[in-house]
Amino acid sequence: MIKKIGIGFLLLFIIVLLSYFLLFQKKYPLSIVTHSFTIGDSLDSFNDITVYNNGGIYSKSYGKHYAKDSSYYYGKKWQCVEFIKRYYYDYLHHKMPNGFGNANDFFNKKLEDNTFNKERGLIQFKNGGNHKPKINDLIVFDGKYGHVAIVSNVNDTEIEVIQQNIYMTPRQTFKLINSNGKYTIGENKKPLGWLRLKLGY
Repeated sequence: MIKKIGIGFLLLFIIVLLSYFLLFQKKYPLSIVTHSFTIGDSLDSFNDITVYNNGGIYSKSYGKHYAKDSSYYYGKKWQCVEFIKRYYYDYLHHKMPNGFGNANDFFNKKLEDNTFNKERGLIQFKNGGNHKPKINDLIVFDGKYGHVAIVSNVNDTEIEVIQQNIYMTPRQTFKLINSNGKYTIGENKKPLGWLRLKLGY
């Protein structure tokens, strides 16, 4: 009887392991799954800007976070907005005129495509417009509070983003559709659009 139970557990373990590698490994890499998940731990990085763990309660924050010289407010630890502001300030040396608000506030729905967003100091592009997203673009999703991420890779069929405060998912890919020069990101989950530094756009 004990032997049969042991064999049953072994088979179950093998099934779980195979399921992980076949179905979930891309979304949840082994390095993330085996991470300690202490709040504030480093989960990933892009251009030496760290993505920190905010745990499983997305609405929770762990105090305010400022630049090293205290001259610029990144946002609340370890929310998605904190990461994109820190990335733009530390890596792209861009200080947003208005860095406050929820994630969905970073995209002004009243602006036309390819228009300067004065509050963020960035060029704004609508999803479905004729400008393809680029690496380093700030991508904005709608919702109750919204969500923001940084485009970390782009090819002809998909984009990859790096983000903070999506539990166990610092990287995520979305389908990129080019229909007669109109670029649409996503299928079920579509962003409002993306923002970009004026220089070189």
